[in-house]
Amino acid sequence: MNKATDFALDSTLGLTLVAIFGVLWIAFGWYLGRKNKSHEDFALAGRNVGFALAAATAMATWVTSNTTLVAPQLTYQLGVWGMVGYSFAALGLILFAPLAARIKRLMPNGYTSGDFIRLRFGRAAWWVFMVISVVYAMGWLVSLGMAGGILLQALSGLDYHIGMSAILLICVGYTLFGGLRAVIATDFIQALIIIVGVVGIAWFLIDTVSLETIHTELSTDHPQLLDLLFPAAVMFLFNNIFFGLGEIFHSNVWWSRALAFKGKVAFKAFMLGGLLWLPIPIVTGFIALAAPQLGIFPPTADMVGPMVAAEVLGKVGAIVVFIVVFSALASSLDSLLAATSDLVTRDFYHKKLRPAASDQQLLRVNRYCIAGLGILTWLLCLPQIATLGALLNFAGAFVASTIFPIVFGLYQRRLTGGYAALAMAVGTMAGLVSYFAIGFYVAALVSCVVSAVICAAGLWRSRTLFNWQDMQERA
Repeated sequence: MNKATDFALDSTLGLTLVAIFGVLWIAFGWYLGRKNKSHEDFALAGRNVGFALAAATAMATWVTSNTTLVAPQLTYQLGVWGMVGYSFAALGLILFAPLAARIKRLMPNGYTSGDFIRLRFGRAAWWVFMVISVVYAMGWLVSLGMAGGILLQALSGLDYHIGMSAILLICVGYTLFGGLRAVIATDFIQALIIIVGVVGIAWFLIDTVSLETIHTELSTDHPQLLDLLFPAAVMFLFNNIFFGLGEIFHSNVWWSRALAFKGKVAFKAFMLGGLLWLPIPIVTGFIALAAPQLGIFPPTADMVGPMVAAEVLGKVGAIVVFIVVFSALASSLDSLLAATSDLVTRDFYHKKLRPAASDQQLLRVNRYCIAGLGILTWLLCLPQIATLGALLNFAGAFVASTIFPIVFGLYQRRLTGGYAALAMAVGTMAGLVSYFAIGFYVAALVSCVVSAVICAAGLWRSRTLFNWQDMQERA
């Protein structure tokens, strides 16, 4: 029987699991949402998130379709460096820890990453940054929606569009009711599910298909996957480091958490979250190395992870795989919906269109934005335009250009808005050129290097000093 079409779950069971999760998460979101009395409660959970929830939401949000589906895909395509390189994205969370503490001190009343760019660098840099943020957010949202459809299709043969629609509906539902409070609470549960599930799947895989057997098969028939000097894989390793840094440093997903965590929690939470996340791509990526030994040749590379796990573990294992991957997708999709809607509400509606808007108006607009983003993402997911890996790495050209403007902006008083805007714009364009001219595995690297050079020139030439007190804007 063809492994590409031999599904571990029937479509009825797949739909049943989706329905159960949907009812539970939406009901939980509604329950938590009753505590939201203001826009600050809805957007930042009252700025009072404790350490356990903070660390769990940092780790769970970073375990996305990338970690559970794209890490196996890249391991399947690039070999050992695919999974090891992906694990280096943990540096994003770890290195964001001191930045988060700095953000909390500089902007105790801030709401979004856009607030920082606007106050620190001015309007021109803010516009460039917002374009980058929106492109990245939509790319990530679409990749997560696609991953939901790919998951159900890989495990049960259910139509891609049904799975994609279901996960979007569920995440929009409970985020709409509960805001960031519901997002963080569900992330805590999802983090526990992910850790236990991933460890269990890896243990069963090693027990069923030994490491020696996998190594022998790869050495004989696919030696390039074990080649540590595989050029494309080595370039991917360095590219992914800067991609991960850019994703976290610029994204309002992480800025909103830094501002929502209470007291001095931010540094410890992001540090622990990064350390917990570090081994997960290695485990999920390793699964893909067993595909040749098991005779699994997926129709698309991003289906290899769940197909291998389901083959090894059978129907019960397929259910476990489904729950783990679904939890990983939901923990990121809800966070991105909340953070992006906050960015639109705060930076566009409140600061540009309606400065005098009341708290309840902001709360209402925030909810409208979540629903609107859900609908837009659904429309963009319909054609399934690319594989997850290709879609995500396209965004790398954009986000890597923000790394040095943000780092220097937080710690150096001399970098001006003009140079920050130029670094982000030119860095992004250089990254896009390299993406199409060379390959996805160098886009973020080129973007970051070009941006860094421009920022360095800005620091060398500037003679003005920024006043940190200008960051103390009231909401």
